[in-house]
Amino acid sequence: MAVELDVQKFFRACNPSKTLNYKKAEDRRYYIDFSQVRGAEVVEEVGRTIEFMEPDPTCQLFTGHIGCGKSTELLRLKAELENKGFHVAYFESTNVLETSDVEVSDLLLAIAHQISENLRDAGIPLVGRYFANLLQECANFLQTPVQIETQAEISLGIGKLTAKAKESPTFRSQLRQYLEPQTKQLIDGINNDLLVPANEILRKRGKQGLVAIVDNLDRVDNRKLDSGLTLPEYLFVRRGDQLRSLKCHLVYTIPLALLFSNEHQALKNRLGGGSSAMVLPMVPVQLRDGSLYTEGLDRLKQMIMVRAFPQATPEERLQWVDRAFDSRETLDWLCYQSGGHVRMLLSLVFSCLRKHKPLPITRKMVEVAVREARDELRLSITEDEWTLLRKVLQTKEVAGPIESQTLLRSLFVFEYRNAEDGRWFDVNPLLDGSPELG
Repeated sequence: MAVELDVQKFFRACNPSKTLNYKKAEDRRYYIDFSQVRGAEVVEEVGRTIEFMEPDPTCQLFTGHIGCGKSTELLRLKAELENKGFHVAYFESTNVLETSDVEVSDLLLAIAHQISENLRDAGIPLVGRYFANLLQECANFLQTPVQIETQAEISLGIGKLTAKAKESPTFRSQLRQYLEPQTKQLIDGINNDLLVPANEILRKRGKQGLVAIVDNLDRVDNRKLDSGLTLPEYLFVRRGDQLRSLKCHLVYTIPLALLFSNEHQALKNRLGGGSSAMVLPMVPVQLRDGSLYTEGLDRLKQMIMVRAFPQATPEERLQWVDRAFDSRETLDWLCYQSGGHVRMLLSLVFSCLRKHKPLPITRKMVEVAVREARDELRLSITEDEWTLLRKVLQTKEVAGPIESQTLLRSLFVFEYRNAEDGRWFDVNPLLDGSPELG
């Protein structure tokens, strides 16, 4: 028997700004596994590396287009590692760092704060001599009005520093002046006061090791520094050895453009320890030769229909497409226009639903949403960029830091992978039919 479609719940479930938390049963029912059609089981590979290398610490790099589903996959990784006995501290760096202005000491302090707070919540409060001294020295050096109890738990003291640093550029600059010259001592303090004792306590409790997942670092501003390097190149390449030296399992998200940088091999060796970054590509809607990829489209259709009928089976959802859309062809075309970018697909559906018109969503409604998204995308494309897009359309390739930064970060071009064709790039389907593409 068919169930009724709750329009309000459907609308809320299609909110493109919401990240699914795989550990929550309510969110997990909306999760669709795209690994088979994406051409790589990225999360499984990251988790397997951590599991097999335990107790030796690992440092792995994770990247992909902004909005392609990285945070959802990392939260799934967190849940699966916890099921295997690991203690996982996941945090979004954008909540504690100013991503347009980041130094290594800022990041290290933020990681120490988030891990210590996570451990405290798990009943493992730590008070270390190094941090007690550091916090007192910071208070004296900065002459800060922030009250810091030197005998307080690590998480409380560092939390006050990181919160003040995020909100005040002046305080952030002063804190760096003090911490940057002693980065090695900071790393040693984090390891000796926090990570090593935490791992010992966890293992005595029958747990596996500690894992830190640092999300949203792919949003670090790509501005050029006086050295000629971009901020991500400086942070993740030139200072990569320091970021990988923390004694726990680390997963860092990094900007996709770094894979096209001249510093890529240095990145691989310094921060990745010889291993390449794991890339979460788009869900293919067509193959390299331009033919439709039905398996990818089918998964995308399930991603939308599960939000309409979360309790139904995959077969039932497809039988009830006409309760949400005027035809299967409308849903197919909508999924194709998204280019396999999951947030964009949700955004298009959300745009249709927010117009307060009754269901089903019609082809006309989808065309309006697509046109609005296309017009918005076209506003920022220059003539030089149209030339690059025509080149991608012909070659299916993107090369070098300029093309990658221009085309990928702006979502003009998407990256795809599969076993048969390997890696290829294609123009965002929203731009299909643009006269500038010829």
